Amino acid sequence: MTYKLGIDVGSTTLKAVVLNDQDEIVYKSYERHKSKVREMSVSKLKELRELLQGQRIALAITGSAGLGIADDAGFPFVQEVFATAQAVRKYYPASDVVIELGGEDAKIIFLQGTLEERMNSTCAGGTGAFIDQMATLLDVDLETMDQLSLQHTTLYPIASRCGVFAKSDVQPLINQGCEKSNLAASIFQAVVDQSIAGLAQGRNIEGNVLFLGGPLHFLKGLQERFKETLKLRDQEANFPELAPYFVALGSAVYAANEAVDFSYEELLEKMEAMAAKKIQTQGLPPLFESDEDYEEFKKRHTSASVERSDIHTYRGNAYLGIDAGSTTTKLVLIDEQCRILYESYAGNMGNPVDVVQKELAKLYALMEDRIHIIHSAVTGYGEELMKHAFHLDIGVVETIAHYHAAHYFNPQVDFIIDIGGQDMKCFRIRDHTIDDILLNEACSSGCGSFIETFAKSMGYDIEEFARMGLSGKHPVDLGTRCTVFMNSSVKQAQKNGASMEDISAGLCMSVVKNALYKVIRAKSPDDIGKQIVVQGGTFLNDTVLRSFELELGRNVIRPSISHLMGAYGAALIAKEKKATASSLLKKEDIDSFTHSSKAFHCALCTNHCNLTVNTFADGAKHIAGNKCERPVTGKVNKEKLPNLYDYKYEELLKLKGVPGIRGKIGIPLVLNLYDNLPFWHSFFTNLGYEVVLSDRSSKALYSLGQHTIPSDTICYPAKLVHGHIQSLIDKGLQTIFYPCMTYNVNEDMGDNHFNCPVVAYYPEVVEGNMNLGHVKFLYPYVYLEDKRIFDQKMFEYFKAQQMDIPFKDVQAASNHAYFAYQQFKDRVQEEGRNAIAFARRNHRDVIVLAGRPYHVDPQINHGIHRLLNNLGFVVISEDSIAKQAVLPSVHVLNQWTFHSRMYNAAQYVAQQEHMELIQLVSFGCGIDAITADEVKDILRSNGKLYTQIKIDEVDNLGAVKIRCRSLQAAMEEREG
Repeated sequence: MTYKLGIDVGSTTLKAVVLNDQDEIVYKSYERHKSKVREMSVSKLKELRELLQGQRIALAITGSAGLGIADDAGFPFVQEVFATAQAVRKYYPASDVVIELGGEDAKIIFLQGTLEERMNSTCAGGTGAFIDQMATLLDVDLETMDQLSLQHTTLYPIASRCGVFAKSDVQPLINQGCEKSNLAASIFQAVVDQSIAGLAQGRNIEGNVLFLGGPLHFLKGLQERFKETLKLRDQEANFPELAPYFVALGSAVYAANEAVDFSYEELLEKMEAMAAKKIQTQGLPPLFESDEDYEEFKKRHTSASVERSDIHTYRGNAYLGIDAGSTTTKLVLIDEQCRILYESYAGNMGNPVDVVQKELAKLYALMEDRIHIIHSAVTGYGEELMKHAFHLDIGVVETIAHYHAAHYFNPQVDFIIDIGGQDMKCFRIRDHTIDDILLNEACSSGCGSFIETFAKSMGYDIEEFARMGLSGKHPVDLGTRCTVFMNSSVKQAQKNGASMEDISAGLCMSVVKNALYKVIRAKSPDDIGKQIVVQGGTFLNDTVLRSFELELGRNVIRPSISHLMGAYGAALIAKEKKATASSLLKKEDIDSFTHSSKAFHCALCTNHCNLTVNTFADGAKHIAGNKCERPVTGKVNKEKLPNLYDYKYEELLKLKGVPGIRGKIGIPLVLNLYDNLPFWHSFFTNLGYEVVLSDRSSKALYSLGQHTIPSDTICYPAKLVHGHIQSLIDKGLQTIFYPCMTYNVNEDMGDNHFNCPVVAYYPEVVEGNMNLGHVKFLYPYVYLEDKRIFDQKMFEYFKAQQMDIPFKDVQAASNHAYFAYQQFKDRVQEEGRNAIAFARRNHRDVIVLAGRPYHVDPQINHGIHRLLNNLGFVVISEDSIAKQAVLPSVHVLNQWTFHSRMYNAAQYVAQQEHMELIQLVSFGCGIDAITADEVKDILRSNGKLYTQIKIDEVDNLGAVKIRCRSLQAAMEEREG
């Protein structure tokens, strides 16, 4: 008998299947290899001795980690997609599509017609490793997470394209008190979204779908999300019992066709020889050249410390600071001399409210009647929730709290960098006020949680893992890539024989490089500062600290309470308030404290926020997740402040169609049409068409066209186009107009007046990737700058489309259109002048929220403009500012119309008091990377702050609110 053995060595697991002569499965296994792929391959073969000894064996190896094994041992290798297809055709021939999720690999195979496969490349977002990370974050095992997901009542939007992005979205939801059942289901939904938008890339997933891989076999909640999203009937969604072993099964099927077979002894000998091979890796220089270097380093960093006072004997007043961070909660109690009476640092464990309650109970027991807390302050992601739950006196934006703490240690500090679990904050200090604020955006790349998660996955606690890095002889070079990308690199380094000490050192070095080159974007040490204070729990890791000093080439101050700086700063601010009594809950209230949360969907305005209502023992409530005040106050705003974003959006929605003699024409409200709609609405209305706009943007509308998006890296505003087109098709429109426009209208503010390539030619993408059916899709190339050319070209285009429209009608309609467009532009600028005048009269600060025209869409800006109103700002847009007499000087070719407006706005803001600019930047926009540097230079050269907010489909505004409040606090400090 000849047995067929298939071994699938994946990124996290090793699977094996043995077939007999009748192709019956006589053995199968599924085990995590913990990166010891070579050792486990040998032990797996030894485990099969009783079954295989004395037999001939046909073997094939597959999997992401299997190629190296096959090469070194001289075994046949089969590409895993081909192996999967082999097994599917033999055992499930009726399948049309295969979706497979592995540990770090995800793939879709289309079997109809030519075999086509789509696979993730270097990112593990939306895979088993991603789900593992999320389970750790929720502090549950996978089985519990799965059971919780089946009890969900609502879904939250969570980034799916990258696991680290998703952690930045999940953590604030945890801190808001969201139920774990809803979070678990939302995480599974993010995996589904990644598979549809990120992998399918525009091709429909339909027919009989076969779901493979461990996560899809073991997680029933994930199965449910796939079936509901893809609208699959039970008979169309197949989850075979063999799913975890399927690729190994295909490998065994493939092995039967190979001309070579082996005896058991030959197999074992080759496998053992392969495992014995030593692979040398080239590493980086060690962190310390000698033990003396390390001792000097330790001695230097013990000097920045805070005095302690004994809480068991102290009598008098005290001040409490709480830092409710993304992954940990910190408490500090100080006395009148700023000495620490009590401190705590605890993981949130998925429920930060419980952590604070327990710590306050401990604190009250220690204070007895000798110590009285007369003022308290809270900062961090969970600020609002903690303030409402425990009646803390004041909330402090975390940037200010950290600055106060750093100033205590070094009054001359000119640069602060704080690296926490999920976020990174950098502040430049000038004249004792915050001059510039840099925060990581939706990505936690370069933060401490990655090191901690990796340490846990390898069975180490974070302290032990950090110490190991100090003795690394050849640290692994992991560069400055996203930490999820690094996960694969780390595993590869392990396969190549790198020690855990070298991996620990390499990971810490990469955290530092990400901070310096991705967040700060430093070109030299002088870009940072000379009096540098580092803080945050991540800098307690000596390996990270040493890596930072070596990379920077200068010594820094790390306070001994690096991990407590936010809480200590909050306590210092509480002390500065010179209060006489605190509203903090008393001991008996803490003892009887209860907390419950309930999710619901708000329908009071077009934001349609997913809210979490937290209810406490005393009946107090806190609503989280709202982007306006209406759920809290019942009113749109406590005070209606001017907002150009609302004004422009409402003006566009007023453009209703009127019945016309030529029928209806649909226009999607997308991209540059937010700028040109007044023109096209007037043009077609005067041609005798009833103009029908697509529906307002929403998550539901986005989902309508999600499966037709061909690129997962395109910006979110472009992704939304597909849903808008589909909404017009669903309305029964027979004609849709969406023109290609290489150029926008020339506003004489730059060297040229191009639209960006995505804006200019996205109609081509729609035509090539969407099933438009019988709809007549009109996408002419249009040039608006010259009316005569426009009239002639449109007449010729209509004629070519068999649309009988006389030339004189085109001329007359365009006359109205050009007038309507200019009127709209004039009204926007007039409204901008009125808003600024209102601010001056009422002593309000103004924010120019500078983006592109489509950023007025609430689904794209996620209500940031209203958040700014709630903070007391008057909000105007970049195009509400008239062309400046002296155009700004930029260092690049100024050729994009929408970005020329931003330069013009920055030039205006630079000359104004009580006015700052916030730039909205889309993920995936290459031009924004250029524009951001120029806008920043214009503002900074005139002593203004620069604030950038990156936005995509994820609408959690936790980090955005911190950024806006930090800007507000910096403005207040500058203005005295």
